[in-house]
Amino acid sequence: MSKRSGAAHVVTTSRTYKDKTYKCHLLRRSYREDGKVKSETLANLSHLPPHVIELIRRALKGEQLAGVDDILDIEASPQHGNVQAVLGAMRSLGFADLVASKGSRERDLVIAMVAARVLSPRSKLATTRWWNATTLPKQLGVEDASEDDLYAAMDWLLKKQKVIEKKLAARHLQEGGLVLYDLSSSYFEGRNCPLAALGHSRDRKKGTLQVNYGLVTDALGCPVSVSVFPGNTSDSTTLLGEVEKVRSRFGIDSLAIVGDRGMITEKQIDELAQQEDVAWITALKTGALRDLQKRGALQLGLFDKRNLFEFSDPDRPDERFVACRNEALAERRARKRQSLIEATVAKLEHVQKMVEAGRLEGSAKIGVRVGKIINAHKVGKHFDLEITDDALSFEVNTERVEQEALLDGVYVIRTSVPKESLSAKDAVLAYKRLTSVERAFRSLKTVDLHVRPIRHWAEGRVRAHIFLCMLAYYVQYHMQEAWRQLLFFDEELWARERVDPVAPAKRSASAEQKARQKVTDEGHPVHSFRTLLDELGGIVCNRCRRKGASQEEAVVDIETKPTELQRTALDLLGQIAV
Repeated sequence: MSKRSGAAHVVTTSRTYKDKTYKCHLLRRSYREDGKVKSETLANLSHLPPHVIELIRRALKGEQLAGVDDILDIEASPQHGNVQAVLGAMRSLGFADLVASKGSRERDLVIAMVAARVLSPRSKLATTRWWNATTLPKQLGVEDASEDDLYAAMDWLLKKQKVIEKKLAARHLQEGGLVLYDLSSSYFEGRNCPLAALGHSRDRKKGTLQVNYGLVTDALGCPVSVSVFPGNTSDSTTLLGEVEKVRSRFGIDSLAIVGDRGMITEKQIDELAQQEDVAWITALKTGALRDLQKRGALQLGLFDKRNLFEFSDPDRPDERFVACRNEALAERRARKRQSLIEATVAKLEHVQKMVEAGRLEGSAKIGVRVGKIINAHKVGKHFDLEITDDALSFEVNTERVEQEALLDGVYVIRTSVPKESLSAKDAVLAYKRLTSVERAFRSLKTVDLHVRPIRHWAEGRVRAHIFLCMLAYYVQYHMQEAWRQLLFFDEELWARERVDPVAPAKRSASAEQKARQKVTDEGHPVHSFRTLLDELGGIVCNRCRRKGASQEEAVVDIETKPTELQRTALDLLGQIAV
């Protein structure tokens, strides 16, 4: 008997049972015995992954298999996952069509600048250096863009601002709905911009030139429009122009504008009253609050059993007033006032000893010294003083302190929106939503997007820069909303505020657990927006070239595999809807 062995090979068979097809992968060897071809099964490979079976099949056919490192050189590993996240969010938002319905080089550059602002805000020159360490310029085809190209795209964007804002308003503003508006400022590096002026600095940068900008958002704080004003523009003078813009440019005939105490003043209220279908929501200043109390319109005894009640004022029959009392705020204000009074007493006692010792003489000199002390903490109204050339006496007026303490923690919401359109609770909640605009300003200015310091000096470039930052915040806003479960966000915040809009802000039990354990219910580490972007930056796109190949030979891009957290974050961005 003669037997001659042949080559091993992989055989795949299939059979159908109850409408299901099953495949079987067998390692077999052929051999010839007495002139007849026979085969034998060496192993069943069906339990192996398909790619392993394919490798065995190819190896048995004589192919030379090698690892990637054996045949390719990695020339660069630019960050890709964070870019993929931002551009994916922009696709979900239809951002390209928002900027311009027709594709162009300028549109690609604007998209690139907005994405770069979300990823790593920096100057335009630095942006063109930084983004080459990512896949951003390649994905948008702007690898060759220079600083001057970005400036030209900013000029192009400024001409598109009105059209873009109109599209945003159509998406997010509703007829008869709430419109939130607030004003902030940012300082300049130079002194040549026509918009630069000294004014009330929200950055606490005394003596620096600044520019003011007002942000219009929907009821939830989603940005819709931004306007830029000279740095010495007061808040209230900008309000009517924004209302007119919403009505004429955005086509919203009926609205309720929400602004803070300094924004919606008596003068603005009188002028808004002349406009049909324009309502407003604001809060009373301290002086007006005390006036209501003295006239008996505001009865503080009603707070004994509740923290919110609505009342009317005979002097303003067309308005509604909602009084609120926050016990936690009342306690904080009482403690602060007491500490300031105690600090002032200690300093006055020191001056009193100086006078008694003869080191400070003359009523004028003593008065100047005392004036500086009581004005430092702004509690002079609580002191009764007597100053002579050689004596100083003082005492705390407890009656005035107690009278002021009656209003600790009390604030009053004032609105012209009728009761059938807006309940008292919803009026309070609408005013408190201004915090979302303040949060937008913080994000724009410091936390994420760094609108300041403003390095441009041409007026148009300053306006374009701030508009560009607003568009970046628009993208970031929706990314944060999509990522709420992965971030240190309280996912139950709005629901709890709707139940009791006056209660002190407290995180829900689920948010406390997330903050304490630092992991989500799914076991993912909890992140801030910035650290989650950094986490996604761990996905890189390796640019590889065949070993020994010339520079003319094409490169191969190989993306690293995302982790479960990275995949979850990317998938959530694909669910954004507007």
